[in-house]
Amino acid sequence: MMTAAWMYTLIPAAAAIIGATVAVNTRPGPNIVSAIQHFAAGVVFAAAAGEILPDVMHRGSPVATVIGGAIGVAVMLLVSQLETRAKGPVGLMTAVGIDILIDGLVLGIGFAASPRVGLLLTIALTLEILFLGLTVANELGESVRSRLKIVGITAALVLLLPIGALLAAPVGALPDPVVTGFFAFGLIALLYLVTEELLVEAHETPDRPWVTAMFFAGFLLLLVCEEIIG
Repeated sequence: MMTAAWMYTLIPAAAAIIGATVAVNTRPGPNIVSAIQHFAAGVVFAAAAGEILPDVMHRGSPVATVIGGAIGVAVMLLVSQLETRAKGPVGLMTAVGIDILIDGLVLGIGFAASPRVGLLLTIALTLEILFLGLTVANELGESVRSRLKIVGITAALVLLLPIGALLAAPVGALPDPVVTGFFAFGLIALLYLVTEELLVEAHETPDRPWVTAMFFAGFLLLLVCEEIIG
């Protein structure tokens, strides 16, 4: 199953490269970018609330949940501090690289839970990674002139996705309380992604009703996918 996790990381990786390619050729307007962020946030939130949260609650390991959740909070706050202090292209690449590595780890944890959870997380993270590809390309476009180099740097960064998934490979074989801790970590990482990154950046542009509605469209889309997959 972890082989499947590694292979599924190629889908969001391809989305990031596509996003970077689009961004270097046609810069999306702020409303379009905000709509993508809202939509991705809705999908990721649905994946966290509908898949990871029930799994954590039904495992009956409150101590492991607290420990895993606390580690998740600490790690994401450290990432936030790094992103705040990041200066220039190198700082940006470091912060984005850590984000992508954590996304790969969360995806691997999802597949450790079940193929269904892993597949739904793949859908959610594909949209988030697509946005990261757009962001990286836009930021690099201010200092790097070569379009091919920008896409190449983005492609190199998304290699951290399968690395993160492979790091999560042993999770399924660990004792149940430890697995619960990993799931709590993944839950916190996804919620942080929605509340402190996607939605915060999405609201940097003036709100429009149709843009805001994209959050709920993304949420409902993943719910429908859950029903179809069963």
